Amino acid sequence: MSDSERHPYVVLLDRIIAAAEAGDAADLYNVYADDAVIWHNNDNREQTVERNAKVLEAMPRFVSDRRYTDRQVQVFDGGVVQQHVLRGVNVESGEEVALHACVVVRVNEEGLITRLDEYIDSGEAAGFGPASRRTA
Repeated sequence: MSDSERHPYVVLLDRIIAAAEAGDAADLYNVYADDAVIWHNNDNREQTVERNAKVLEAMPRFVSDRRYTDRQVQVFDGGVVQQHVLRGVNVESGEEVALHACVVVRVNEEGLITRLDEYIDSGEAAGFGPASRRTA
């Protein structure tokens, strides 16, 4: 296990991943600061932890067997960057889907996430939603 894998910031990411894989957002409220902001490049919108939790809890309706692979983590002063691939099975089609992503996370002095910026491929993200949202 490398030093970055034991770092408290990486443990925060581990907890987010565990919540996403389980489709249970309860622990998110212990990982994020009360006023934390989550931003996504694909829609250029910020969301609250509460809104992010609702999205995470809805994900099992669209993608089963969610798992994070190919994690690469770099800790920096005040935060952490993670590249990963979120994999799963589209519930409607039964097809394997993959979403390459990168998150940049800022952590406050209390050890809580204050901001998470997520960069994803919007084309790959379409496979993680209902067929009505996908384009040909």
